[in-house]
Amino acid sequence: MFLARQELAIEAVRAKYGRLLYSIAEKLTGSRSDAEEVLNDTLMRLWQNIPPANPQNLRAYACKTARNAAFKQLEYNLAQKRNCGSELLLDELEAVLPDKDSGRPFENIDLKLLLDGFLRGMRPLDRAVFLKRYFFFDSVPEIAADLGITRARVTSILFRARKKLKETVYAKGEESK
Repeated sequence: MFLARQELAIEAVRAKYGRLLYSIAEKLTGSRSDAEEVLNDTLMRLWQNIPPANPQNLRAYACKTARNAAFKQLEYNLAQKRNCGSELLLDELEAVLPDKDSGRPFENIDLKLLLDGFLRGMRPLDRAVFLKRYFFFDSVPEIAADLGITRARVTSILFRARKKLKETVYAKGEESK
């Protein structure tokens, strides 16, 4: 419907993926009103970007668009000193990623390819936990309930995944010397 420029496409996406997109936005921004704004921005961006974009997986494309819109909203909120809880979650991953000032040759690393390979190499449960936490911004209790595992196991999986990701990033940095 997007490719045919049918406006019903917007309502179809809202009906099918609206709750998921809203959930991503709310978890990131920490605000219901911001989440609603992000949802509307996401639908507008989908309308503007399809075409020329022709995503193979509309759900994934919509989620990525919602995350990007939520990050922009979060950036705006933080700039306005309206602090949200999401920066704590982002701090978890910041410790894994290379520092620009570290003096190591990380500028040659394609982080997207590295993450794709890293995720493909994970066990399905570990990958699901990692994505729920760092892509969908689910809390540890939510992940545990969704996957039927304990909170301690979720925490352990996330700890090991961050450690392995850091090793992978630094090993790739050493290769690119």
